[in-house]
Amino acid sequence: MKQATRFGLMLSVATAALAASPAVSQVENGDADAASTNVGMLEEIVITAVPISGTKMTTSVSTSSLSADEIRNFAPRSTAEIFRNIPGIRSESSGGGGNANIAVRGLPISTGGAKFLSLQEDGLPVLQFGDIAFGNADNFLRADSTISQIQAVRGGSASTFAQNSPGGVINMISKTGAQEGGSIGITRGIGFDRTQLDFEYGGPLADDLSFHVGGFYRTGEGTRDTGFNGDDGGQIKANITKDFENGYVRLYFKHLNDRETTFLPMPLLATGTNENPKFRSVEGFDAKSDTPHSPFLLSGVGLDGENNRRRFDLDDGIRALSTAIGIEFEFDLADDWRISNRGRYSENSGGFVAPFPASVASASSLAEQIGGAGATLGYANGPSGGQAIADPAALNGNGLAMSVALFDVDVNDFDNFANDLKLAKSFEMGDMGDVDVTFGYYKASQTINMDWVWNSFLMEVKGEDAALLDVFDANGQKQTLNGLFQFGDPFGGCCTRNYNADYDTDAPYASVSWITGDLSLDASLRYTFGDVSGSFAGTIQAPFDVTGDGVIEGPEQNVNLVDLANPSPVDYTYDYASYTFGANYLLTDDLAVFARYSRGGSANADRLLFGPAIAADGSLVDEDAAVDIVKQTEAGVKLRTGELNLFGTFFYAKTEEQNFEITSLTFIDRKYRAYGFELEGAYSYGPFDITAGLTWTDADIVEDNLSPDLVGNTPRRQADLIYQVTPSYTDYGFTIGANIIGTTSSFAQFNNELKLPGYTQVNLFANYEILPDLVLSANVNNLFDTLGVTEAEEGSILPNSDAVIRARAINGRTASVTLRYSF
Repeated sequence: MKQATRFGLMLSVATAALAASPAVSQVENGDADAASTNVGMLEEIVITAVPISGTKMTTSVSTSSLSADEIRNFAPRSTAEIFRNIPGIRSESSGGGGNANIAVRGLPISTGGAKFLSLQEDGLPVLQFGDIAFGNADNFLRADSTISQIQAVRGGSASTFAQNSPGGVINMISKTGAQEGGSIGITRGIGFDRTQLDFEYGGPLADDLSFHVGGFYRTGEGTRDTGFNGDDGGQIKANITKDFENGYVRLYFKHLNDRETTFLPMPLLATGTNENPKFRSVEGFDAKSDTPHSPFLLSGVGLDGENNRRRFDLDDGIRALSTAIGIEFEFDLADDWRISNRGRYSENSGGFVAPFPASVASASSLAEQIGGAGATLGYANGPSGGQAIADPAALNGNGLAMSVALFDVDVNDFDNFANDLKLAKSFEMGDMGDVDVTFGYYKASQTINMDWVWNSFLMEVKGEDAALLDVFDANGQKQTLNGLFQFGDPFGGCCTRNYNADYDTDAPYASVSWITGDLSLDASLRYTFGDVSGSFAGTIQAPFDVTGDGVIEGPEQNVNLVDLANPSPVDYTYDYASYTFGANYLLTDDLAVFARYSRGGSANADRLLFGPAIAADGSLVDEDAAVDIVKQTEAGVKLRTGELNLFGTFFYAKTEEQNFEITSLTFIDRKYRAYGFELEGAYSYGPFDITAGLTWTDADIVEDNLSPDLVGNTPRRQADLIYQVTPSYTDYGFTIGANIIGTTSSFAQFNNELKLPGYTQVNLFANYEILPDLVLSANVNNLFDTLGVTEAEEGSILPNSDAVIRARAINGRTASVTLRYSF
């Protein structure tokens, strides 16, 4: 019923396109490829989250574009790896196909996901919130050959022209078939097991009718040695466009059915000091290619969100099921009025399952934590299953074991509905210039219905085919069930829960833009109303026969259950204003300056539940907790001379945040400040091309209501400098180049003790045109097999001693080849 109702509403409510000028209509109708190639960087058309479309040279926002060819050359192993090539964006892509942490311009990653940044497909958000626990927007986002370009806006007008995106917008724009053609390609991993088929085709069906269809299918073990086929699935996208004399109508469809292994922190050896640590792999476990995943922890029994028996399947990883339908149109009306509409309904569900090492320590000490003094260990499964471990200190040459919390979450319902209606008019004012006014209305809803159904296991630290371990007390009584020591989490009963909440959003907005001569001015205002309703239930502990064998034994004596008898309500509303005003001035045809101030907000969602922000009746204890506010000032200069294009921006941001971090079970109530400089450039000289970007940031915590001793510290994982450089050389049908990604050091945690060393990752690519339209490509990701650590759970180590920490690292060296035919 809900699906039918929302579909009917979507077809009856007008929804807005992001741009209104004829130039933008051309890009949206399929010429995005042409708009992003064969022109200078500053001449690219900007259509994402701006009041008036135009070139980068004439708009007063910081924007970047990536073409389809550039994306292929980056040799990405995930969508998040593409985003690393956008200046100002810090994309921690060490989690695999999803679950990436993405930040912009020093705005914090206190928890996970993309809190202040909206990830979009064709101008509408993938999810309404970017940091849903275990439901990041990139979990439902895949880049494939249907993408014509990616546009990114940092700061600026994103606050008023997109929802929950004060830091910016990354928009993946699809091909539409205005230009006939297509391609088919197959990619095979070299040294890792993945095979992917990509295809796309589009073109006119008639003089006024065009279409595009494409997608991918992928299968294999993936980029790390899991021991099982963890990557399996694909996507299909299609659209059809009808052109009229005064506009167009487009229908859109997408179906994603995919599962991909996701990687959480894993054991890593740290030596040296907090200021200058040295990281290397633990004996028997390569941090660049291994993972706690194992075929001996692949499936098992637990309870679901209604306390019924269920089986988990670790090979599901990030399970993404999404079916979306959309409609958009744009028409010129009488008297220079324009109406533009965009809307989409998505049915989203799936899951998230991955092993998280709650602790890594000597095998004997973990055995005694579970089984008491004198406890012993044995193999629960694997080649040595049933055998006792005589000398735990010699286990795998490292003597270690892991207490593993299996992060296991059922995403029951993430259905999403978004509509954007826009009505605009242009006024010609003669010598006074031109004025454009826009009135819009954004309507959206997001369901968040999840079950957290974790279990806890004891596991050896071994890089390949690690076995589960059983614990026996001093009397020889087994305290585990096939390696499982707790039905629930190992943190004391925090994290068995379910919640089902609906988040409705209404946001009217308006803008005015004035262009006179070489000066353009714009201002816009958005007012957001939010309504949240639903319920959530936490953890109780009781004996329970989980296995169903009629006997309560071992961990069944104290099982974590969802407290279904005592759900808590959630019922509150909120509202806030966002606004921005900016100016751009062309000093010459090749030199421009701009400035902008903006205030925007990002509404909190499920991370407020189970915390101090929600009162017993479901209302807010502190109304400020509903929305985190970001205020930004920016100013920049744009220059082109010959084949050189440069775009530099100074920025200053103040951020308020209330949040909850899962792995440390910590609530956050802080204010931050960040300022810095962002530089993007492109240069061509004959067959040689180079693009580059760097972002320097200085960020601090300026207020902390829960941990005042952190004031003055740098937010965790915030490097002073991040950079990307891509040189390439093309001649005689052959292209060779490198994509270089780098970061300076950062702090692992907010206490600013343990540093994460900086690193540079070099990706090599080469393309050769064997025959006309038949291209053979090869790439090597992380050519020099660099160990780059993106995050760590521990905040400090003991100086000059070996310490095993839990950290996520980028993948080691991987290579692939692609054969692609264009037609």
